[in-house]
This record gives sequence, structure tokens and C-alpha cells, in this order.
Amino acid sequence: MLSEWSAECGADDPVLVVPWSSPDGELEWVDLREDPYALDDIHEANDHPALMAALRALNGPRSPVFTAKCDVWTMDSDELEAARMELMVEDAVATAGMVSYIDMVWRERTIFASRPRMEQMLYRLDRMAVELSYSLAQVEYILRPAVVELEGAVGEGFAVTLYVKAVGVDEAEAAERWDEALRAVTALLRAKELLGR
Repeated sequence: MLSEWSAECGADDPVLVVPWSSPDGELEWVDLREDPYALDDIHEANDHPALMAALRALNGPRSPVFTAKCDVWTMDSDELEAARMELMVEDAVATAGMVSYIDMVWRERTIFASRPRMEQMLYRLDRMAVELSYSLAQVEYILRPAVVELEGAVGEGFAVTLYVKAVGVDEAEAAERWDEALRAVTALLRAKELLGR
């Protein structure tokens, strides 16, 4: 699987804030650690079983992270062209594509607050993802600043936005490849090798 990571931690880059709510108040952060049944309220998860499985796993008791936001969409023409170039595939092999993102916060405070430790995790994830045998899928991790205010305590540190992308000869194949890739990357995030166990 094609894998890469980068950092967007400049003064003008967006900051992930938890908890959050949309300006109109219709959308807000749901703590899936405390209320796993709230998955039913996340429309994207209901429409995409792989995303539901990922959110369930990443917010589970043994997960090193918890999630803050997510979305899934089909690639537009520009995204599809970029994916073809990055994956080095011909147009006929990639006529459709799927993308998802999940914002994740590391649970262990010493990792969350430390950019060097977060970067170590991303190096490990990058090396592990390259070994996955999904040639028409890619994963991208973006390190970004985060502010988390839970249980009366405010913490400043870093979060990771996980992008999983896949292409196929049609929408059905792209969706299937994305599903498989997201499940594989979710397993990496819970792997003992990543956590040093």
C-alpha cells in the first residue's frame, strides 16, 4: 500500500478542537468511548460498514486513540487524477475512487503532548502500511495541532488525520478496495508492534 505522512502544524494551519460542534449546532462531537451506541447517529458510518467497524475499533477499550471527526466521499475528477498519478496506474484501471478521513487523538497524554513521539508513531505506521498488499489503495497521515478539553482539563498537543483512498475500474470496485484498505489500516493502529507490546 502506498503510504506517506506529513505535518501541518504552522501558525495558519487548522487546529483540531475536541469537543466541537458545527456553527448551526446540528453536528457535534460524539464520545464513542463512553457511548458506543452513538454510532447509530453517525450517518457516514451507517452508510459504510467499514467506517463503522473502524470507529468501533478505534474507540474500543484497547485502542491507543479515540476519534473526533470522520467523513467518506467519492473522488471528484481532480482527486481521481491525483490518485492515478500517485498510484501510477492507467486511467482504465482507475475510473472511480473513494476517500475517507478520520481525525484521531492519542489517548496516552505523553504521546499526545509530544510532537517527537507522535512523529515516531507516524514513522512506524508508515513502515507497517507499506507492507500491506493493496496496490490500488493509499493511506496518508497528517499530523496537526489539537486542543482537547475533557472532564474539566484542557490539553494541547497533536492529532492525526487519517486518509484512506482507493480506486477501481468502477464505483463498486473502488468502494470494495477502500473498504478492505480501511479495515487493514485500522488493524495497524491496534497492532502490538505499533504500541511496543
